Amino acid sequence: MTSNETKTTTGGLRRTLSVWEAIGVSVALMAPSMAVNINPQGISNSVGRAVPLAFVLATVSVLLISWTFVRLTQRFHHAGSVYGFVGATLGPRAGIFAGWSLVGTYLFYAVVTSTAAGRFISEELSAWGVWKNAPDWSAFIFTLLALAIVVLLATREARNSTRLLLVIEAVTVTLIVLVSVVVLAKLLGGGGPSGQKFDMSVFSLPPGLGASTVFLGVVFGLLSFAGFESSATLGEEAKNPRQDIPRAILGTAIFGGVFFVVITAIEMMGFGTNDKGVAAFTSSESLLADLSGDYLAGWVGHVITIGATVSAIGCALACVVGASRLIFALSRDGAGIRSLSEVDERHGVPVRAVGVVAGAAALIVLLAWIVLRAQTFDVFLYSGTIGTLILIVVYILATVGAYRLCFTTSGPGMGDLQVRRWELIIPVLAILVLAYTLFRNVYPFPSGAGWWGPAPAIAWLLAVLALVVVRRSATEEAGEKLTASEGLTAAGSN
Repeated sequence: MTSNETKTTTGGLRRTLSVWEAIGVSVALMAPSMAVNINPQGISNSVGRAVPLAFVLATVSVLLISWTFVRLTQRFHHAGSVYGFVGATLGPRAGIFAGWSLVGTYLFYAVVTSTAAGRFISEELSAWGVWKNAPDWSAFIFTLLALAIVVLLATREARNSTRLLLVIEAVTVTLIVLVSVVVLAKLLGGGGPSGQKFDMSVFSLPPGLGASTVFLGVVFGLLSFAGFESSATLGEEAKNPRQDIPRAILGTAIFGGVFFVVITAIEMMGFGTNDKGVAAFTSSESLLADLSGDYLAGWVGHVITIGATVSAIGCALACVVGASRLIFALSRDGAGIRSLSEVDERHGVPVRAVGVVAGAAALIVLLAWIVLRAQTFDVFLYSGTIGTLILIVVYILATVGAYRLCFTTSGPGMGDLQVRRWELIIPVLAILVLAYTLFRNVYPFPSGAGWWGPAPAIAWLLAVLALVVVRRSATEEAGEKLTASEGLTAAGSN
């Protein structure tokens, strides 16, 4: 090992991760192969055939947001991600609020992705005849099994997990691209099995839907991207954080945008843009699996679903990894429980924090299953909405912090990093898009089952706000430690 590889940060984390391993965490938490199979159905409920249009807007939003995280990670590297970034730019209270809020996002996303894995496993066993007509509760059992696998992997050295995540995702994404190329070729050549054609109407709203409706679909578009910035939590484990973390964040955002827009356009065309096709699209358990059965061969669909299952487990792993690093950093500075800042000497990971996150996710799943008697798709749908609405608030805070850092004389400044004046428009546009998306999804406030989207998100944010207000001494202590943190030193340090 080189001296750089063996270096340990003040908190006990080890600098062992390369840029590809940082990308592995961001791509795995974004989980494109899982997201493109199950997230678009949530969008089609709101915008019909215009799923790719919603992803275009989501891509623009994410690229604007990526500027925030690129600039912040060029200046700071901290295991607490937005806790460190927002705390350094807007003050410790805002940082603690942002940090615990993002913990909530990662927690609910762990529920989303483990539930997706459980649904995929249940459907495959039913399709193979191993468990014919498997009841919905079977998916909850497999969800808990997925979380157990996550705990096993998350308590090992981060380098091994991130490499595994990247390999799994790369193989599955490659297969999805190949299948999509075949479907597109048939649509261009002679049409689909039910007369589907290449149809660019997927980039326009159906008659009768207003332009603002697309912002309802953007929530699940952002859900698909969510985690693209998660490599920021590895700022104290990357070998060269000032360069590698920004590259991982921007590269993941660009890749995700191209992938989601192109693949969802092919998916929607493949199902058909008429009412029957959109209905089939919305009710699909696995979009690429169904398309493979219609356009290629059934076994291809099974392979994709298996890959999406592994991807979902990998995404849950990345969620737990990200949340545990945040809890570690917050607890290390006194804004959490002290024992959660302990790092396992053998593997160099915060094992107790991992256990808390995975245990909380399992508890949410059990409550939804046993107490609320919810269906697994409802758990997936509402947990995704909860996590994304919280995430939008976090993104707004981070963007305001980046604006202050780069464009106000009272900000900490960028040191030797050059920020051009025209970049001022980027954070302004990002805040406008995020704020309107948030507004459109909470006003008018949903009634009935739709209440389970924004209400728990608001409850989590209020609980975090109360924590910040009540624990004044902890906030002051965290502020002092945040200021002195190795990860928040001058721009030139690694």
